[in-house]
Amino acid sequence: MEKPVIAIMRPDMHLDSSVALLHSRGFDVIAAPMIELRDNHDGNFDGFVERVLACESDIVVFTSANGIAFMLQKIDDSERFVHALNRTSVVAIGSKTKRALETRGINVSLMPDSYSSKGIAEMLHGTDNKTVEVVRSTHGDPALITELRSSGDGVLVHETAVYKLVLPDDGRQQRMIEDALNGKIDAFAFTSAMTVHNFMTVARSMGAEVGIVDILCERVVAAIGDPTADVLFGYGVSVDVMPEKFTFKDMIDALQERVE
Repeated sequence: MEKPVIAIMRPDMHLDSSVALLHSRGFDVIAAPMIELRDNHDGNFDGFVERVLACESDIVVFTSANGIAFMLQKIDDSERFVHALNRTSVVAIGSKTKRALETRGINVSLMPDSYSSKGIAEMLHGTDNKTVEVVRSTHGDPALITELRSSGDGVLVHETAVYKLVLPDDGRQQRMIEDALNGKIDAFAFTSAMTVHNFMTVARSMGAEVGIVDILCERVVAAIGDPTADVLFGYGVSVDVMPEKFTFKDMIDALQERVE
């Protein structure tokens, strides 16, 4: 019996470990990064650092493990900053982000049951008269900021984008589209809304967007969470698999159950 072939599109830094996990679960893998992470220093970052150091921030929210490294590399005295950060209530979006924070000596106070922006907003509902900082990428879900600002009376919300996501172009992206069109892929695993957009952008640049949508509608499609599923739906693609916890491992667990 042939092994099912799954397409994954995570950043290069996560590809090797992801491929190893999938091989251990009995999948063959076609891998191509559809996003690349790059540093970003926006106009809000210095104010964020100053407020944390001055003990003016009450809650600091981290929406990814990636954001932690990009944040700390921009700070001259990271040890002093971490000490100040530990005087706030630090929120991690999920277990991976929590581990990344704790590895760097940052204490995590809160983590939502649902590993998502919506889960964070629901967890912090009823927070009054607090200053909330959100550390994330340039492509973070805008609904999080809107919901946090309405989560309680007198809530002040600041956000800083410490990294950005760009579309890489090294040939692997086009080869994945070709493999999909040639029927070589059984399942597609999408790990972010941006990954979906970039996947479709590559297909469009090859004149193949309609064909790719048709292929996706015939194959098993997994989305890591609601925002990713919503974007897929916007392209006319229904989602077959979505995990209860929005992590890559949980998505693969759910996908494995579906294809077996």
